[in-house]
Amino acid sequence: MKKFAVVLAGCGVSDGAEIHESVMTFYAIAKQGAAYLCFAPDIAQHHVVNHLTGKEAPEKRNVLVESARIARGKIKPLSQFNPREFDALIFPGGFGAAKNFCSYAFDRDNCTVNPEVAMAIKEMLSLQKPIGALCISPVILAKVIGNVELTIGNDQETIKDIEKMGATHHMKTHAEVVVDSRHKVFTTPCYMLDATIVDIAEGAGNIVKEMLKIM
Repeated sequence: MKKFAVVLAGCGVSDGAEIHESVMTFYAIAKQGAAYLCFAPDIAQHHVVNHLTGKEAPEKRNVLVESARIARGKIKPLSQFNPREFDALIFPGGFGAAKNFCSYAFDRDNCTVNPEVAMAIKEMLSLQKPIGALCISPVILAKVIGNVELTIGNDQETIKDIEKMGATHHMKTHAEVVVDSRHKVFTTPCYMLDATIVDIAEGAGNIVKEMLKIM
């Protein structure tokens, strides 16, 4: 049975991992006969957003603790990730990817990437194992890898930024997947587009399907 490491950035679209994208990724992996284990960096969230009002809340939360909500407690610190124990690495989206995994939400193409996140990506690249990213998460791959083919949908400002990082962008719509065969990198837009939960399920299903083909 092939095994995915799913890296989460918290819990909630505005300050963590996008819940629909995360759950549909889990479902796609299990539905297609593979297994998964969740990881998250044991760090403070950049901030906490009240998802009812959209306003920043005066409190602090931990990315690993919040991610455990989605993972139902079955999660490990990213510092414990061993790339040799997994066949693939995948990042659901959500603004936590751009706030907690890296500083893209604030620094755009001059962003920095969390060292543990960058290390996980580089280790999988060195082992020539597939890496997937949904929604806004491909910006992390653009920053870490540089010369890589990917998609974040059709947002022009984000496209300009990832191209400044050295990536080649491909405009894609719902459920479409860009495959960079050289790096074994797979990306799909998800909620970077105006999407329904059905679109998210199809996107997650297709990216997992494409990744499994080369395992």
